[in-house]
Amino acid sequence: MTGILMIFVSIVILGIAYRYFGNFLEKTFKVDDTRPTPAHAQYDGIDYVPAKAPVLLGHHFASIAGAGPIVGTIIASAFGWIPVFLWAMLGSIFLGGLHDYSALMASIRHKGKSIGQIIEKNIGVRGEQLFLLFCWSTIILVIAVFINIVADTFVNTPSSGTSSIFFIFLAIAFGVSIYRLRTPLWLATVIGVILLFSGVVLGNYYPAFASREFWQWTLIIYIFIASVAPVWILLQPRDYLNSFLLYALIGGGVIGIFFYKPDINLPAFTTFTVKELGPMVPILFVTIACGAISGFHALVSSGTSSKQINKESDARIIGYGGMLIEGLLAIVALIAVGSLTDSEFDNFYSAQLFVPAFAEGIGRFIHAIPGLNISMDMARTFTSLAVSAFALTSLDTATRLARYAFQEFFEMPDRTPEQQNVFATNRYLATFITVSFGAALTFSGKSSAIWPIFGSANQLLAALALLAVSVWLAKEHGNYLLTLIPAIFMLIITVIALLMLSWTHLVVNQNYLLGVTAVVLLILAGVLTTVVLRFIRKEIRVTILK
Repeated sequence: MTGILMIFVSIVILGIAYRYFGNFLEKTFKVDDTRPTPAHAQYDGIDYVPAKAPVLLGHHFASIAGAGPIVGTIIASAFGWIPVFLWAMLGSIFLGGLHDYSALMASIRHKGKSIGQIIEKNIGVRGEQLFLLFCWSTIILVIAVFINIVADTFVNTPSSGTSSIFFIFLAIAFGVSIYRLRTPLWLATVIGVILLFSGVVLGNYYPAFASREFWQWTLIIYIFIASVAPVWILLQPRDYLNSFLLYALIGGGVIGIFFYKPDINLPAFTTFTVKELGPMVPILFVTIACGAISGFHALVSSGTSSKQINKESDARIIGYGGMLIEGLLAIVALIAVGSLTDSEFDNFYSAQLFVPAFAEGIGRFIHAIPGLNISMDMARTFTSLAVSAFALTSLDTATRLARYAFQEFFEMPDRTPEQQNVFATNRYLATFITVSFGAALTFSGKSSAIWPIFGSANQLLAALALLAVSVWLAKEHGNYLLTLIPAIFMLIITVIALLMLSWTHLVVNQNYLLGVTAVVLLILAGVLTTVVLRFIRKEIRVTILK
């Protein structure tokens, strides 16, 4: 198998899916641009702010992508390239894309409310509180995983730390110029992108050398600030600008494949059970998290993107299109590590240097593009910078979403804003508690130890989000089977995975923090699933009787 054939087939399949399945989704959800979106109807200048489609796609894609489709794909490649390729393609088209789009549309139709609040409206307060607890617990794992990934990247590639700090201040300046100085988007974008890539060069000249612990604590402080700041001043502009890094990364990788002409040196299939991971079913489906389907995407769709979308038809490119691009990124990551020699792959994999392995492969592709004259060192550094930038994006978005879930859990619907308790109204307190738990998990182990349980919880969250959308569709007499069937599939897969991980951490590894976390997630998911399925069965009976 050659990399050129794999990438060509992937682009064609994903393009056809966007054209035809995307059109089917728009018809199913009855998209109507005459309906005012929450960004207009509930505009507040902080969370509800309308954004042009390119800007919002940048924020959304940067938030959902991160290092997830890269790290998860590389870990799962131990099973062989065929299982990884098939799951990334089929998953992103029929599960992940459906999941992201349906969560986004459901939130738009519920005034930009989160999936938890959608459950509350259609099922009741008990269902919402269970879901919010599960969401919050899952996002804590996301925070812990990505703090470790970003810190490790900064240590291994010190230039990425300098560039990432520069990007933060650039984003603030960009947000002020767009929303306060009213600078035209095209002009601010041109200047911003030039400065963005200048920051890559700056990092190469002035690398920031620091310990892993220093970067961990720095990131913890940063995500606290990012969570409470208005969305227009940091989150939205930084994600928009950083998206150009990822577009350049994907574009350079894809174009470079055609010049480098890599062979896929990974075996098509290795074995059903990999010693370090476990059996392919269910581990494959929870390891390739963001590259096929991810519950975290539902939180982004219903937590931030639905509050910024300008019109309903934008949901196709943002929700469904964003997931397909991420599926393509997973395939690029597969080709990148597949192009390494057996000894190179084994050395990177055994040392758990997944981002450096990706950077090595992509660096070779970019270096091979004629006319660019980019050295191998610069290409490798650029790739590491791009990955760390998007892991950082996932970090601050995750913290904000966890803060939303925490505050929503304590909201009392029958009381005015002035009568709410401090946990529901004080975003600083909610963020402090969230970040504190994330920090505790951060120092409980390396990202490689947290990743499997994060992946399982993340995919289980996707199943619960699809169940929530199914409830809404059943109540509206829509095609609830469209989301219910994949929800049940993901539910079965992830429950099995969490059961395995609970045993491993509690009995074998005796990592009680991770083991108890897995058990708590299982209990919450079990109770919530029972409530949701009982409600759907009731709605189906009502529909039949009518």
